[in-house]
Amino acid sequence: MEPIAASRPGAWLYVHVFCRIDPLLLRMSGGRVSISLGWPILQLTHTGARSGERRRSALLYTADGERIVLVASKGGAARNPAWYHNLRANPGCSVLARGRSGEYTARVVEDGAERDRLWTLATDVYAGYAAYQRRTERRIPVLVLEPLGLP
Repeated sequence: MEPIAASRPGAWLYVHVFCRIDPLLLRMSGGRVSISLGWPILQLTHTGARSGERRRSALLYTADGERIVLVASKGGAARNPAWYHNLRANPGCSVLARGRSGEYTARVVEDGAERDRLWTLATDVYAGYAAYQRRTERRIPVLVLEPLGLP
């Protein structure tokens, strides 16, 4: 399944079709069921950078202890996904996922050892990120969601 998802058509399918189905499945199942069987998928609820409206996105994630790692790949597109811009403008968000639901604060992990470690962690979960990076000139951003209420 991973080689298909990492291909251009597969990435398009995930970015434009599956991400519209997954929020419904995740809400109906309390974060337990996703169209992307076998991969950890969450529903991210975030606030629009310009509109101020609440938005929902279904995203592949990687766990880093209590934290959640997101990769703003958009299938290797030339531009970052809208949810990335929304989290930069409004870092408060909520997550619906098996065992990880709650309120979080997002931050972009810029350069350095932390980013390298998180990128490696994310590509261990989904190797397609490396293919996406090869397809685009932009450096794909890595974000961390920190749960509210933890020291």
